[in-house]
Amino acid sequence: MKKLVYLISPNKINNKFYLDLDKVLSHKNVSFFQLRLKKIKKNSLFKVANKIKKITSKHKVKFIINDNFILASRIKADGCHMGQEDGSFKIARRELKNKILGITCHNSKTLAKNAIINKADYLAFGSFYNSKLKPKAKKTNLNILRWAKKNIKKPIVVIGGINNLNYKKLINSGAKYIAISSFIWDNPNLKPELAIKKFR
Repeated sequence: MKKLVYLISPNKINNKFYLDLDKVLSHKNVSFFQLRLKKIKKNSLFKVANKIKKITSKHKVKFIINDNFILASRIKADGCHMGQEDGSFKIARRELKNKILGITCHNSKTLAKNAIINKADYLAFGSFYNSKLKPKAKKTNLNILRWAKKNIKKPIVVIGGINNLNYKKLINSGAKYIAISSFIWDNPNLKPELAIKKFR
């Protein structure tokens, strides 16, 4: 089975989350798990990251830290994902050495080309649909994926409001991985371990 899911954490992590994550990753369709917590103290983030790392290691899922390449390096995560306002990609690349560096490119060919120059390991495009995680995100269309498929040799991650009804269109247009969060963690109809089964 192709592991096409790039799973992003919920905005808040409670004690139940770790058990849910273990169940979700046991379905073997997740390639990456990204820890994305914006409003949390450094020492709490460090503790949470270490707990998650044990679970991702158990399931052989790559563990990515959002924004913080210093933390990624410190806890020996598999890599870091950086947005366009998250500091210097050159410094991140130097600090992370052989680790994974992912870069957000929105809907921009220029940002994508810059990401390649900065030796990104994957490029993220989005938001493709309305997203609970980033309600104000700029919209992206399928043309950027078709362009990237022809011109970019690196894996493409797509993000933004992706669910079980719209993900195949993105994969068929050139995406290698689908980044999802709300559909798994904030789904009113499905528990996380059932929601993840929808992505085959």
